[in-house]
Formats: sequence, C-alpha cells, structure tokens
Amino acid sequence: MSIAIGAHVDQTDPIAEAQARGMSHVQFFLGDPQGYKGPEFRYAGGADGLRADAEAAGIGLYVHAPYIVNVATTNNRIRIPSRKLLQQHVDAAAAIGARGLIVHGGHVNKDDDPAVGFDNWRKAIEAVDLKLPLLIENTAGGDNAMTRHLDRIGRVFDAISSTEQFDLVGFCLDTCHAHAGGNALETVVEDVRSLTGRIDLVHCNDSRDEFDSGADRHANLGAGKVDPDLLAAVVRDAGAPVVLETPGGAGEHGADADWLEERIG
Repeated sequence: MSIAIGAHVDQTDPIAEAQARGMSHVQFFLGDPQGYKGPEFRYAGGADGLRADAEAAGIGLYVHAPYIVNVATTNNRIRIPSRKLLQQHVDAAAAIGARGLIVHGGHVNKDDDPAVGFDNWRKAIEAVDLKLPLLIENTAGGDNAMTRHLDRIGRVFDAISSTEQFDLVGFCLDTCHAHAGGNALETVVEDVRSLTGRIDLVHCNDSRDEFDSGADRHANLGAGKVDPDLLAAVVRDAGAPVVLETPGGAGEHGADADWLEERIG
C-alpha cells in the first residue's frame, strides 16, 4: 500500500524542506499562526516563484490557516476578523498552488447554543470565495468546540451542506486530536466518513496525553500514548495523504515516516 507522507515545515524554503526529508509534499503556515496580521510569503521568489518552483520539483503544498481563526464564535470581534483572515489565507494558498487550506473548527462561548456556531460555519462558507479545497480539522479540547466530538462534526457538515461551495469543503483527520478528544481510533475513520462523506488529509501524530484528555500535545510516532497499531490502521483505512506534525526536524520526521511506512505495509 502506498500512501504519500509529508510533514509540517518552516515556510522559508518548503521545497528544500521536502527534499531534505525525501517527501513529496509539505505543510506550512503563511505568516504568524497566532496573529491577525495576514499571510506573508517568506520564500525568496515570492508566491509566484514558490508556485513555479514547487511544480517544477514535483512538491505538493498544503497551507495551515492560523490557529486563531474562529468563524463559529458569536463574538463579532473575533468572528468577523476571522472570516477576513480566512479569505486572505484562501487567496494566498491559491496563489502558491496549494492543494488545500487546513482550518480548525473553532468554538462558541460557554453559554452559547452550539447551533449558532454551526450556522456561523454555514455563513462563513457562503461568504468566503473558496479558490481551493478548505479542509476542516478536528480539534482536541474544549466542551464548546465545533469539531472535537463526532456529533458536532456531523452538525457542522450538515449546516454547510446546503452551500454552493460545499464540494470544495473537505476534512482533515488529526489522530492526536481524535485520541485526546475522546474519539475511538478503532472506528474514527468510518465514523467521520459517515458524517462528512470524505477524509482528504490525515495529520498523523502521536499524543503525549491519555485518551479523552482534551490536551493538544503531539508526540513522535510510537513515543506517545496512542496504540501504534491503531495509528497505522487509521492511516491505512483513511487512504489519504499524510502530514506529520510531530516534534523535530528532517531527521525526526524521516524516522516517523519510516516508522509509519513499516506498519502500513
């Protein structure tokens, strides 16, 4: 079985980062993952140069939106800038020819009705001009999260299924987040597919913490609390490209890729 494995890297020269790891695709941030400033291109050739050079090198690119994007919230001072920031990153990711833009599901406030958050997701998909696949990622913690628990993932996708751009919305399954979020890895691929219809990308990460801890702390593969056989089974069953978001650089990512390839056959 052949599944393409990549890693999350620094954006300064993602092509060189991919080649240092012997990988056919990479993921990175375009700018500050914790700021509203907007995307920036640090590649020497700019957006056009990165697109052309990545195509010439046969390297696939994925962009992760800033962590602070929260289009679900009822707080206008967060939701409106988040929607603007999401559009900026859609535009920037499309400019470099990225295969997808990954975004976290966000959350509502403690006393809010989660239904408002699901509808805010619908409004966001209607408002943002999607120029490439937008991959919504499951998250690890928070009782008010939109995509920690399976039932809420289903309700997000139900809410956005009526939008004209629904065919451009996909799903990114994070194994650490699923484990820490309390979703059984034995069935998570089947469970997610039954709710979303698809899995477009897998973030394959071990977890430093126990099942249902709510803690988002990644570990290298085989070094955390997730059953190694389950990690491999999720990747095998999902059949989607993989991005490692594990600690370390090229050496550690290469070791994690070797670990995974040995187990998925």
